[in-house]
Amino acid sequence: MSLQSYPKTRLRRTRASDWSRRLVAENTLTANDLIWPVFIHDRDDEGDVEISSMPGVYRYSLKSVPNIVKKATELGIPAIALFPNISDDKKNSKGTEATNPTNIVCQAIKIAKAENPNIGIICDVALDPFTDHGHDGLLDSNNENVMNDETVEILIQQAIVQAKAGCDVIAPSDMMDGRIGLIREALEAEGLHNTQIMSYAAKYASGFYGPFRDAIGSADLKGKDKELQFRDKRGYQMDPANSDEALREVALDIYEGADSVMVKPGLAYLDVVQRISSEFKLPTYAYQVSGEYNMIKNAVNRGDLHEKVILESLLAFKRAGASGIFTYFAPFIAEKLLR
Repeated sequence: MSLQSYPKTRLRRTRASDWSRRLVAENTLTANDLIWPVFIHDRDDEGDVEISSMPGVYRYSLKSVPNIVKKATELGIPAIALFPNISDDKKNSKGTEATNPTNIVCQAIKIAKAENPNIGIICDVALDPFTDHGHDGLLDSNNENVMNDETVEILIQQAIVQAKAGCDVIAPSDMMDGRIGLIREALEAEGLHNTQIMSYAAKYASGFYGPFRDAIGSADLKGKDKELQFRDKRGYQMDPANSDEALREVALDIYEGADSVMVKPGLAYLDVVQRISSEFKLPTYAYQVSGEYNMIKNAVNRGDLHEKVILESLLAFKRAGASGIFTYFAPFIAEKLLR
């Protein structure tokens, strides 16, 4: 790159006016970049309940799903992602409710599609909302290690019931080896050729998930690690120290049939987003997770930061190469962008 020196070159020239700044902006954020994660619960008598660790975010009853879809549609948000919070009496060590074709997720899919057949529905594939121990898979006889192959068999069944209910994008977040290829084979065998798979290919064993576990009802379940004080998932989720490993995970998942990939968490892993999007040229999504939301939202609510940092944080994902962003700020930002 060859640059002339000052005063021939004054980089502030193009920054001086609003119209000029808009013309030369290298990245833009629109509602088309947003995916709205939505928590749903199976207790209609409770109505909609605000999550204490996530101000402004709610667990919704099924009765509220049509209004959520209407709001997303009006704001131009192309897709919502469903996450369940089920009653304790439906949880067990094997997470069998995950494969129930009439479970809360499948019901919500059908309600959402009845309201707007054209909205995208993304469904998490993992067992942590359905198990009484809060892990993403089945535990061995010592209740210590998550068993890979046995878990994948359940995940395949979970993916099929969701796809048959009308889910557009199956999103395995469990980090079991081989599950993308086997889920893809099962979808093909069922004739579900157009069901997408968005793999949580680079999901890290992060401390930023705390409020999410509260939201889905797994925070207080048994089996917490004594050292970490939260459920130890380092045996299957990625080490935060690694990024080369993320490239291997993504390469394997693409080979097995993933249509897109995910990096989770987001803001602390923008380098991983950039490496993956640059290396593979495949739709790469990032998740601005609950802990990241919590920090920003609380700082804004206290007046420590201006709400413009919300937009700034989402632009950072686009700058890093993200095709889209899962964010609890989706309806707030989409409304701002319409003004």
